[in-house]
Amino acid sequence: MSSAYRRMAGTWRAYATLGLMMLLTAWMAATPVHAQLRVDISGTGATQYPIAIADFAGDDARGRAIAEVIRADLTRTGQFRLISAANSGLTVDSQIAHDDWRGRGADFLSYGSVSRSADGRYDVRFRLADTVKKGQLDGVAFSGTEQELRRVSHQIADRIYEKITGVRGVFSTRIAYVLKRGDTYELQVADADGQNPQVALRSREPIISPAWAPDGSKLAYVSFESGKPVVYSHTLATSARVPVANYKGNNSAPAWSADGSQLAVALTRDGLSQIYTLSASGQNLRRVTRSPGIDTEPAFTPDGRSLMFTSDRSGGPQIYQVGVDGSDARRITFNGSYNISPRISPDGSTLLYVARRDGAFKIASLNLASGTETLLTDGRDDQSPSFAPNGMQVLYAASQGGRGVLAGVSSDGRVRQTLSVLNGEIREPTWGPFTR
Repeated sequence: MSSAYRRMAGTWRAYATLGLMMLLTAWMAATPVHAQLRVDISGTGATQYPIAIADFAGDDARGRAIAEVIRADLTRTGQFRLISAANSGLTVDSQIAHDDWRGRGADFLSYGSVSRSADGRYDVRFRLADTVKKGQLDGVAFSGTEQELRRVSHQIADRIYEKITGVRGVFSTRIAYVLKRGDTYELQVADADGQNPQVALRSREPIISPAWAPDGSKLAYVSFESGKPVVYSHTLATSARVPVANYKGNNSAPAWSADGSQLAVALTRDGLSQIYTLSASGQNLRRVTRSPGIDTEPAFTPDGRSLMFTSDRSGGPQIYQVGVDGSDARRITFNGSYNISPRISPDGSTLLYVARRDGAFKIASLNLASGTETLLTDGRDDQSPSFAPNGMQVLYAASQGGRGVLAGVSSDGRVRQTLSVLNGEIREPTWGPFTR
């Protein structure tokens, strides 16, 4: 939704009556789903953990592939410094020479084995050693088909990340985004690293504003297939979907409550765009805001008691907060004249939004306790911010060479990455929740 605000050439109110079709149909044609991904990373974290990740023994090709996925996952965070483990000869049963690895500069060592069992599945055994404390930090076994080995690799990377940093890893989570291919729109779901994309919905009409249900089983989104914007709820496992907001006028900007029982939406059924809530099945519609301006882009706070939203009630678009019962509406953003697309961190302490500064659109974060604003990105056209479920990274849409790409930045702004599909056009990414 956010990119529509700036492209309506200063006519904020025209947005509410929908320039989104004009925006979306301007997207360029994209490449097929399985196009090559390029990942560019810059910057390092405030703390970097030196770790050696050995190829998994027992099956050279698969053992090397597992280790490469783990290395790539950890590298993208900017929080790890890889120490070479080439030709280590380690197996899951090896006795570790902690002092030797410490001498090479590795405070941590990941190693293991992979083998094929009689039923054709693969057994993956993993160990993580702490060379400073000279002990084992973690050890676990997984079993999966060949197609599941990439998922297993992400799960191992998650365990390494959590054991070392104390924060839950997000490598096994998923992302969703919209891809334009020719005159067809696709809602795609992929691994958190952008790999393994799957098409959840394909349509000749625009699809916008995807939002994950908190259990990861559904996506809500806006589709124009009926000739106007309608909010749908889509069950990913079965592809079953139902319209949950199909009122007179525009139905847009769905957002789930943390318990999955409600959706917040922006509707124009009573005139200008206002915020409403309804049950996840589309029942019990209730109006939340009653302002003389345009209220849109709602986002539930983690405690479910209030909503952040974008409004022009003070003149230009700013972020506001209101109780779910419509009480105590108050302005949150005061820096600059244009702040839209609010998203709340999982712990409720930080607000993300798109800020226009010096004519450019950047992703900003606001510490809600101190009121301190930080600009996380420096692009000209950065949109659609979304927190990782652990709050440590932010996914957003950036413009690179005149086309949309997936981009990420650490929550402190120090580490940035770009995941681009060659010759593709991607918009409105959103990071999925933890599912286990």
